[in-house]
Amino acid sequence: MKKIVLAVVFFGVISCQQEKIGFVDNVKLMDGYKEKLDIEAKFKNKSEAFTKKRDSISQAFQMEAQDFQSRAQKLAQAKAQEEYSLLQQRSQFIGQQLQQEEQQLQMQGQTEMDSLVSKIKREIKSYGKTNGYSFILSGGDGGSVLYGTETHNVTDEIVKILNDNYKK
Repeated sequence: MKKIVLAVVFFGVISCQQEKIGFVDNVKLMDGYKEKLDIEAKFKNKSEAFTKKRDSISQAFQMEAQDFQSRAQKLAQAKAQEEYSLLQQRSQFIGQQLQQEEQQLQMQGQTEMDSLVSKIKREIKSYGKTNGYSFILSGGDGGSVLYGTETHNVTDEIVKILNDNYKK
């Protein structure tokens, strides 16, 4: 009898010391976070502006190349070869400049997204500490939670906190 009572008390103590675990659906979190959406919109606009600039420069260079082709027939071969060489160098220079600008734009976007992910991780950590969680796991595509009950899903709370902080 004593062993049964002891087992019941032991079971009661263990069940009171249960770890508090939650999870965040990464996809839902990122799709609902206003700052992330604003960053994407900003870089979409920058990307579209760069595409227009690149297309404009390419079109202008094509016109210059066509002009050269029509003039080259009237030039002496040595002079035509010299101008063609200069045109090729200019083409390479323009291509390199555009490539560098595109890479810089991509790096800026990646830096901002990395900073955003760090901010999200800090907020999740803070939320976990404040609300007594032992673990908050990542779910959604690429996450480590294959199944979780909705009572353990803290995504909406995290998104709300992030968006509230972003408004400030």
